[in-house]
Amino acid sequence: MNTIKQRSIADSWKVELQKKNDIHTAGFVLPSGNWKRFDPFLIMAEDIFQPGAFGKHPHRGMETVTYVLDGTLHHEDNKGGEGELQPGDVQWMTAGSGLMHIEAPPENTTVHTLQLWVNLPKANKMTEPRYQDILKTDTPVRKEEGVTYHLYSGSSVGLDSPTKNHVPVTMAEMEIEKGSTASPDLPSNYNGFLYVVEGSGVFGKNEIEADKQSVLLLDPSQDDSSLSELVIKANEKMKIILYAGKPLNEPVVARGPFVMNSEDEIEQAYADLRAGKF
Repeated sequence: MNTIKQRSIADSWKVELQKKNDIHTAGFVLPSGNWKRFDPFLIMAEDIFQPGAFGKHPHRGMETVTYVLDGTLHHEDNKGGEGELQPGDVQWMTAGSGLMHIEAPPENTTVHTLQLWVNLPKANKMTEPRYQDILKTDTPVRKEEGVTYHLYSGSSVGLDSPTKNHVPVTMAEMEIEKGSTASPDLPSNYNGFLYVVEGSGVFGKNEIEADKQSVLLLDPSQDDSSLSELVIKANEKMKIILYAGKPLNEPVVARGPFVMNSEDEIEQAYADLRAGKF
């Protein structure tokens, strides 16, 4: 019987928030342009914002996965989708062939979010748009001694999420008490990273120490589908989020809110936007 592989941390860094204007503060969790390194993930931003920070805007060829850290987030689009999210809730928006949407907190309030962009496979770039609002209270839950897992997507620690995916993605929130250890499992051929929401601990086979607002990139995916495991030990009470997904290994051409496979497809996206086809 094969021993489960222990994942190491390949790199780590801290998120640096910068004030964009009076109603928006932001920082990159995953900076843009690292398509192969982060595949199937594109970018991720941490945003603290008030109404008016983001106007109605288009997307095509990708998905946004928005986790609410604090406050209330309202979203709506031009295809009839609408919803409201509270802390710990997730909005999984598949832009596909294209839509216009807006995200904002209620008037006179501030919301704090993490938004991840997930690439769509070439075969699904122009799929029908959809929303999945994933409420934390509805997620599959596993409780162990000192550890609580909430699974938002994929499979791990014996849980399976009903979230629909075009590319296999595992997303789990872990709350770990001081002195306890979490060991989420994921396929060895998934790339992945962790974000520390609060607390501090020791991560991976190579025992990297990290604390609040740290990003920890897992060692690169392997070419097999065996299971791997990531060991996380809490030095103090921690909340962390794990994102992992199967690489697409496809060309990425990104410009503005559009992510396609070629320059021609990007030009077509802008032409369709100008023609009112969104």
